[in-house]
Amino acid sequence: MSKEHSDILVVDVGGTHVKILATGQTGPIKIDSGPKMTARQMVADVKKAASKWKYTAVSIGYPGPVVHNQPVVEPHNLGSGWVGFDFRTAFGCPVKVSNDAAMQALGSYEGGRMLFLGLGTGLGSAMIVDGLLEPMELAHLPYKKGLTYEDYVGERGLERLGKKRWRKAVGDVVEALMAALQAEYVVLGGGNARLLHELPKGARLGDNANAFLGGFRMWRGASAVPESGGVPKEAVPPKKAKASKKSATKKRAAVAKASAAVPMAEDDEPEESK
Repeated sequence: MSKEHSDILVVDVGGTHVKILATGQTGPIKIDSGPKMTARQMVADVKKAASKWKYTAVSIGYPGPVVHNQPVVEPHNLGSGWVGFDFRTAFGCPVKVSNDAAMQALGSYEGGRMLFLGLGTGLGSAMIVDGLLEPMELAHLPYKKGLTYEDYVGERGLERLGKKRWRKAVGDVVEALMAALQAEYVVLGGGNARLLHELPKGARLGDNANAFLGGFRMWRGASAVPESGGVPKEAVPPKKAKASKKSATKKRAAVAKASAAVPMAEDDEPEESK
């Protein structure tokens, strides 16, 4: 029997913090994570922090590969017990789990063929083609000189190359992947994207708040993501690199507002990407 979910809790799991936001709330709550946080502890902490929020379904952005709605590899910067964990039973409601880069990509999408690259500790990646989301693992593919893409544009690359050469490497990687995957545009997310003084041709900066919008969109199905112009105007990601704290607060509020208007999926079972 199908069931609609109008109240969604989005959980963005990171190595230092877990950030949560629910439909209708004006701003996220940040919870400390770290190497001792297990899946069970995350659920307990999230349920406690969101105890006054109303939600009937949960979206989780997980920092690692996800297959058939389940993590398949334990996270590098968190505790153990994530692979095989029953999130639906633990939360007591339907749960969809996605790779965190894929969730942010879904929230950044404006139509066409989009490649998302998350420039952080590693290199997150996902692609959406005409509304169909495909999480990717480009980070560990060989790039050059016996090193991977992540070795060049991840945190290790930044430390080894220095900012100037790292920025050039980002530009080279964006150009190479755009050509190989025939992407029409690239969205650059992750904490290190802010270090770019000039964006590579065809690229724009993402916004961390888009992870929440992506989490809300997970319940409508990736194939239902609107073409450019279908996204509520206030939820369209900014295209400039810098934003004030005041504008960031407005952005989070807009994402929460937009989530309330997102149509729900026809059923509450996870949909596999194709």
